[in-house]
Amino acid sequence: MQKSTNLDTSVETLNPTHQGTGPVQMRIKNANSHHDRLSQSKSMILTDAGKVTEPISRHRRNHSQHVLKDVIPPLEQLMVEKEGYLQKAKIADGGKKLRKNWSTSWIVLSSRKIEFYKESKQQAVSNMKAGNKPESVDLCGAHIEWAKEKSSRKNVFQITTASGNEFLLQSDIDFIILDWFHAIKNAIDRLPSRNLELFKIQRSSSTDLLSHYESDLKEQKPEHRKSLMFRLQHSASDTSDKKRVKSRLKKFITRRPSLKSLQEKGLIKDQIFGSHLHTVCERENSTVPRFVKQCIEAVEKRGLDVDGIYRVSGNLATIQKLRFIVNQEEKLNLDDSQWEDIHVVTGALKMFFRELPEPLFPYSFFEQFVEAIKKQDNNTRIETVKSLVQKLPPPNRDTMKVLFGHLTKIVAKASKNLMSTQSLGIVFGPTLLRAENETGNMAIHMVYQNQIAELMLSEYNKIFGSEED
Repeated sequence: MQKSTNLDTSVETLNPTHQGTGPVQMRIKNANSHHDRLSQSKSMILTDAGKVTEPISRHRRNHSQHVLKDVIPPLEQLMVEKEGYLQKAKIADGGKKLRKNWSTSWIVLSSRKIEFYKESKQQAVSNMKAGNKPESVDLCGAHIEWAKEKSSRKNVFQITTASGNEFLLQSDIDFIILDWFHAIKNAIDRLPSRNLELFKIQRSSSTDLLSHYESDLKEQKPEHRKSLMFRLQHSASDTSDKKRVKSRLKKFITRRPSLKSLQEKGLIKDQIFGSHLHTVCERENSTVPRFVKQCIEAVEKRGLDVDGIYRVSGNLATIQKLRFIVNQEEKLNLDDSQWEDIHVVTGALKMFFRELPEPLFPYSFFEQFVEAIKKQDNNTRIETVKSLVQKLPPPNRDTMKVLFGHLTKIVAKASKNLMSTQSLGIVFGPTLLRAENETGNMAIHMVYQNQIAELMLSEYNKIFGSEED
């Protein structure tokens, strides 16, 4: 197309061949000089080939359009990446903590947001047509992390948005929750963290381009400002509260009296239950705890013929009451009517041995007793166990002798109380003998524990007979 000359007025030409882009207006001026110029009313020119092209603008004002095209994803790219059911709980709204309330939601993940639906996908679509919008979460500037401490449920992660909203998502199926976590994290990582700030900086010179996002910006901009200030203030107040509580705890701990001083003042008395055996014996100036002797005396007085003695459990509340009285060093009378149920007495005795910090058979002797019971020859087994018993500390050895001597009297009445050597071995084996660290097979250890207790009963005279009282 050649340039026309000698025209005094403007001529408007319509390009009939380019129907897709609409009419293109041209204005040709006569400059009456050798410096004829072509000016354009829109940033479009008609070439010789008849096609429309975009000229490279050198004006600084238009540069922001090209910058924002690279930063802001076009609307057609907001495609659904993943959808499905998860458990959801919203725990904060704009920085304000909410009560955790789990519910099942249909979740739709797109390139820059997550939508939560209360019903199935089909119902959600019909509701959207009716004008009901789902809850939407903008992923721009959001943060995702695992949150085991936020819930007792397993497989929980948290999404925190730039506006201060916090959501927990959960599924019992491991691979499903892992898939969701990585999908959301990838979507967040793909979004530039400063999209919103660039919107604000370039808005005055990019009104045409930003009109696509104007509705979203109106919703996000004031909320973002308000919630961001709230979060900063909330975070500062939390930090100051934590420092104040920490300071008070330090002062309380430093001012707290020692256990020794409280014991000297009589505010805290030495415990019987839960104390080391040698500690109780030293306090009582004996090698057998007084409480053990009292229980054995009561059982032998009125419980040898009772069916299932030591096997039947007593009332736990009454046993705890007896435990409290013993720990308070109050005068104990097991003939009192409140202790008439002999199973309460036997239950308290078993509890005493069970709560010893170190069992009656010390930890350091556990493996040696297990190796002894493994020996095939019975005489060798008895002699090895007898030798080990003689090496025990006096409180352990003497208490063991008194206890198993009492249990042999129970076995002697087995026809009435139905408690055989094997039955007592099952009851007392794990209570009196256990490993410090259960690294092996517990079932195998239990077998050995029972066998050792049975041997101590069946061969009591051989193991303890030559010892002096």
